Amino acid sequence: MQYLNNPTVYRAIAFVLLWNSGFIGAEYGLPYMGTFTLLFVRYAILSLCLLGYLMVKQEWVLPDQKTLAHTALVGILAHGVWLSCALLALEANVPAGIVALVVALQPLATGAFSGLVVGERASLVQWCGLVVGFLGIAIAIGTRLQLNNDISPFAYFIPFGSVIAITIASLLQRRRETRSQKTMSLPVTVTLFYQSLATTLALAIPAVMIEQLQTQWTVPLVTTLSWLIFGVSLGAYSLMWQLLSRLDATRVASLFYFGPPVTMVMAWIAFGDIPQLADIVGLFVVVIGVLLVQLSRKRLG
Repeated sequence: MQYLNNPTVYRAIAFVLLWNSGFIGAEYGLPYMGTFTLLFVRYAILSLCLLGYLMVKQEWVLPDQKTLAHTALVGILAHGVWLSCALLALEANVPAGIVALVVALQPLATGAFSGLVVGERASLVQWCGLVVGFLGIAIAIGTRLQLNNDISPFAYFIPFGSVIAITIASLLQRRRETRSQKTMSLPVTVTLFYQSLATTLALAIPAVMIEQLQTQWTVPLVTTLSWLIFGVSLGAYSLMWQLLSRLDATRVASLFYFGPPVTMVMAWIAFGDIPQLADIVGLFVVVIGVLLVQLSRKRLG
């Protein structure tokens, strides 16, 4: 009963629901505009909203060049590349549940390679968990490759670009926090603004040159964009930072593993995309890998 009186529990539940609704919202928006155009418009509007907020609140901060470059790079990787790969996979008709399942490997990959980049080495048990997690992904994708001949086999590997991008971004940020004591620290809203602005500028190139900003403006598209901007980009990220101020990073990262089942249920309700048996088996194998990583960290911590 004590969990029912803990506000952090409700924040965690809201975060999981909002964060993973982004996959469903993106799938609703893709019929009306391409991947790069959708993200460009989304982050352009978000940048304007954040700029207006910072000006009204008089919280505008101009960082030094090194801090600005770091923030921009992390933003492009964590927002632009991460979301582009996920949406390109959805645009190629890869089921949203499978995309979420692959992306859920990010905390495992970050933990595994943190030893090489940050000096926080993973244990043997954690490496075993990483291998088991990849095995779960292989089970789900392998069966899908056989059952869905209409989808290019390459499309199933696009989400791994999301994993690589968000992992690099996480490790760069973590290394900066652990090794740079004298670097400038930015408020969350300012950080999100510069990340959003850098993402907008980076996405402008493919949105214009590849998709020519072609858009079919409809009520469903406007509704979807509004949700992606305010519900996901602002709501989910705000909740994530609140959770990080109350919980350790490992516990917050573990919430991302709820992504696959939550997204699969949402996709089932929204699109009738019924999960395959291999999806469920692969999910359970991934959970075993996650448990190996999390239990090992608790013992070492």
